[in-house]
Amino acid sequence: MIDYVGSWGPLLLGHSRPEVLQAVQEAALEGTSFGAATEREIRIAELICSLVPGIDMVRMVNSGTEATMSAIRLARAYTRREKIVKFEGCYHGHADPFLIKAGSGALTFGVPDSPGVPRATGADTLNARYNDLESVRRHLEALPGQIAGIIVEPVAGNMGCVPPAPGFLQGLRSLCDQHGIVLIFDEVMTGFRVAVGGAQERYAVRPDVTTLGKIIGAGLPVGAYGGGRDIMELVSPVGPMYQAGTLSGNPLAMAAGIAMLELLRSDPSIYSRIEESAARLENGLRATITRNAYPVTLNRVGSMMTLFFAAGAVVDYESARRCDTARFGTYFREMLDKRIYLPPSQFESLFVSLAHSEEDIERTLRAAEGSLRAAFHG
Repeated sequence: MIDYVGSWGPLLLGHSRPEVLQAVQEAALEGTSFGAATEREIRIAELICSLVPGIDMVRMVNSGTEATMSAIRLARAYTRREKIVKFEGCYHGHADPFLIKAGSGALTFGVPDSPGVPRATGADTLNARYNDLESVRRHLEALPGQIAGIIVEPVAGNMGCVPPAPGFLQGLRSLCDQHGIVLIFDEVMTGFRVAVGGAQERYAVRPDVTTLGKIIGAGLPVGAYGGGRDIMELVSPVGPMYQAGTLSGNPLAMAAGIAMLELLRSDPSIYSRIEESAARLENGLRATITRNAYPVTLNRVGSMMTLFFAAGAVVDYESARRCDTARFGTYFREMLDKRIYLPPSQFESLFVSLAHSEEDIERTLRAAEGSLRAAFHG
């Protein structure tokens, strides 16, 4: 199979990269868990801080959900406020505050609000419209001095790949500065994916806090949150905000992450090579769509891409929801029959990796031509 899921994004180098496997094997011989910081954790922290513009200090956790959950706690501790603004269709993990008009799985299965989330939690989570600064301003004007943080996927990936409109991220930065609000970039998907420094490097916008996910462990279970020294020094044991975990900074994940990040730092051509493959895939798909006048929209940012079964631009949650999920389902199953493994949801991004060859891309394009025909003509 040709895999475009890549464990939902972190396998930038592909499966079973030899340098990563060797690093994990060597680390395992020394011990699989210590419940304490190790030299490897320090080394990967130094790498992350050197590569991601918005991170001066970083704390390891076990998943993207833990990272985002900790980030909003930090925003509340820093501002001494309680309310959080998120965006419809953006997914930040399965912690209670984020399961309000969430994207991805919740959107796929038609359950945008999850049972089990207390009403009080929902009351402190405000939803704005992605790519719509005015919807954010309305919250700030209605609740002056009450909003602790704004959390956003700088490139949405959980309602499908939806890029930020020109000026959107810059506008969020400006609003947060004006109102004393912590700006959180959820780069669990985009970190080290759309650029070595993530979306904040690609779009030249520096958040106050950044969350990262399993990509910093080359696909092993890990997450992290980091930011400026002033805000991160609130985290225990330096400061009063408590967060800890026995498996945080697990040595196997740290070893895998160091191997991958060292490769990314030492070989800048990796990103241009992946970008070239992604562009080839995009151009081939667009040619098929145009030639057959299919009502399909294609969004791409770097090596993230989504084929939306909808006519017209997809720029937010509402426009993503217009998609014909039945046709997408036919397309997905046809592609799977041809041994092309795509994300099994209309509301997910596919990921191109360094391991995808020209032959893989050409085979994918041939499969897509027949699969699109089946989706629209049976």
